[in-house]
Amino acid sequence: MNLLLLSNSRTHGRGFLEHALDEVTDFLGGRSNLLFVPYALRDHDAYTATVADALRPAGITVTGVHTAADPVAAVRAAEAVFVGGGNSFRLLKTLRDTGIRDAVHDRVRAGALRYMGSSAGTNMACPTLRTTNDMPIAEPDSFTALDLVPFQINPHYLDPDPSSTHMGETRQQRIEEFLEQNDVPVLGIREGAWLRVSDGSARLGGLSGARLFARGAEPREFVPGDDVTFLLSGTPRFDVPA
Repeated sequence: MNLLLLSNSRTHGRGFLEHALDEVTDFLGGRSNLLFVPYALRDHDAYTATVADALRPAGITVTGVHTAADPVAAVRAAEAVFVGGGNSFRLLKTLRDTGIRDAVHDRVRAGALRYMGSSAGTNMACPTLRTTNDMPIAEPDSFTALDLVPFQINPHYLDPDPSSTHMGETRQQRIEEFLEQNDVPVLGIREGAWLRVSDGSARLGGLSGARLFARGAEPREFVPGDDVTFLLSGTPRFDVPA
């Protein structure tokens, strides 16, 4: 199974996917055709064009799955798929309504399809969308996502700011609320960072780090280059040296 899970597509001061372009091309491994899933935003054509423009200099051709007469067949024929960010509730509802959810899950799990996600697309790789940052503007029939990794991810993770006068919950408090109801680890990936999963191993990369939360344990810090393969076991050991 091969996954590239980006926290975000846009980083301050850089173009769309510019911060991760080398990683994306390495991940695709010479594959020049990428199937893009634009369902997290309303304007599918414009979103696909943005991705195509960003990847064209790398020699990658992008096709929007929404243009296919049979989206499920398009997924079954693809070698690599990119699920873009936006609203994760709208995204999951459309993935499930079109049948793409099952097709992507089965082919990625079988090792036949490389999966790249960003933001909401990264949320989709988790067991559920319950650690999204989004408003529920659409109602999927289930919160079950693609279940490609056995833990949750919170993209765009923001650390608590001790100087802030905002009285709402911090991202850490929101994740701790999740852990009160769900005994599933949560990896908070900061802006500019990503998780690369390849053939049973997992490593953090990018411009920033990540923070791991689990019930009954103190949060744990990781930096780019750290091996986090232990997360793939489904029962992470917090006594493993960082």
